[in-house]
Amino acid sequence: MPATSRLRPIAGAGLRARITITFGCGALFVSLLLVTTTAILIRRNLLDQRETNVEERAEVNAGLVADKIGKPDVDAQTLFGSLATAGKPSVLVRAPNGGSDYLPFSVDTRYGATALPKSLVDRVLKSKRPAVMRFNHKGEVLLAVGVPISGQDGAYFEVNQLDDIERSLSNLTIPLFAAVAMTTAIGAFLGFYASRRVLRPLAEISEVASDIASGKLDARLAYSEWADDPDLAPIVASFNGMVSEMQSRIDRDARFASDVSHELRSPLTTFNATVQVLRNARDDLPERAQLALDLLGSDLERFTQLVEDLLEISRFDAGAVRLEVDDVAIVETVRMAVRTLSPEPIPVEADPGLEGLIILCDKRRLVRVLANFIDNAAKYADGATRVLVEQAPSEHEPLDETDSERTDRIERADRIERADRIRVEVEDDGPGIPEADRERIFDRFNRGGQGGSRGSDLGVGLGLALAAEHARIQGGSVWVESRPDGRSGSRFVIELPIVEPSVPAEGEVFLDEVTAEHMALKITSEEGP
Repeated sequence: MPATSRLRPIAGAGLRARITITFGCGALFVSLLLVTTTAILIRRNLLDQRETNVEERAEVNAGLVADKIGKPDVDAQTLFGSLATAGKPSVLVRAPNGGSDYLPFSVDTRYGATALPKSLVDRVLKSKRPAVMRFNHKGEVLLAVGVPISGQDGAYFEVNQLDDIERSLSNLTIPLFAAVAMTTAIGAFLGFYASRRVLRPLAEISEVASDIASGKLDARLAYSEWADDPDLAPIVASFNGMVSEMQSRIDRDARFASDVSHELRSPLTTFNATVQVLRNARDDLPERAQLALDLLGSDLERFTQLVEDLLEISRFDAGAVRLEVDDVAIVETVRMAVRTLSPEPIPVEADPGLEGLIILCDKRRLVRVLANFIDNAAKYADGATRVLVEQAPSEHEPLDETDSERTDRIERADRIERADRIRVEVEDDGPGIPEADRERIFDRFNRGGQGGSRGSDLGVGLGLALAAEHARIQGGSVWVESRPDGRSGSRFVIELPIVEPSVPAEGEVFLDEVTAEHMALKITSEEGP
């Protein structure tokens, strides 16, 4: 275990949880301190009050027994029974023979003069002054008070049990600990409430940052809500300024790429036309000229594709995209696209329950993603081996089921009705993609392990980036993973939301608000040329 984890046992919890736990622990500590202090003060007050009462009562009783104790015609038990006492009385008086011994008189020998601490007895008899002492006798805490008897060489003692005080404190234990629990709960609630107030600006910053990361570069924090806060207002202003500057730089870069791409299209059109004329007369050229023409044509095609991809990327950056949503029979569309895109037959497998499923999506963009996946497999993995159309597993569905169990589950109509996402997967038997590169290959101009190659049959590193944009604008996502059967190769996946077509009113063609929100669409303008 790392040292930081040992020193911070709640480091793995969220900030709100840590604030709540801190408030709760603080309330618990304070309440325990107060309860402990209260219990100690109550016990001390009860004991002090008991000592005072016992000492006052013992002085009175000592005066009552002074002239009677030790006389032949006086019964000690009757005498002690006539006294007003809650304890066990006893008396020590000098023996009548004048010796140094003292005669004990007591009602209960367990708490008589012989059970008293010798230090207490000596203090009272020698100093002739009252004394009080708490002592432990056979595992029981007792309170003893001694008062010298006037006119005699002796002393009156009274032993009191303190179990009633302990019972009173025990009876207070439940209410006190209930107060501790209530105080801790109130402290935790206040911590949770305070954390919500404290973390609200962070939550808004996180939400705006998420919007910016998804492409909504015009998202900003509401400065008016924090303008009166001297601590948060500068942070909000700085954040908004940073986002504005970032948006300006992105817009400048996007405009530059778009302008350069547009400027390159005209000469590229001329170059392609010229190369085509030369290809028509290729047989009349010398062998070296034919080879040069082939290399020029190949590089020119790659350059043309690069310019077209840059133009499309610039449209995404500028938000100038238009989504053309249609009713798409997903399985049949994938089959037709694969037959069209691949010169070699690629098997298409689909969950039985998905046959005939129709969803709302942009068919052109879906086919573009499949084309990029199949083209990528052809360039780097000797071609795709199969394409799958599957229902995305929900949180309540097992991930380690057998093929037969999975087929039985998919065939149940109620599961298909509750499914909310669908996946199209392209598998290959290539060398696979290292886990460290699986996210980076969807970055622009990133070709994974082929990044340093310059072969003409390789791409320019924009195909997968465009695939990610085509999926994102439809509310979906793309990723690459290892083959689940453990064989060498990769599986490229596009996952889209299942949005069933709605029936519009007569004469209207539109996407309802629920569909638009579910697919996370934002149509800002028509596509550029």
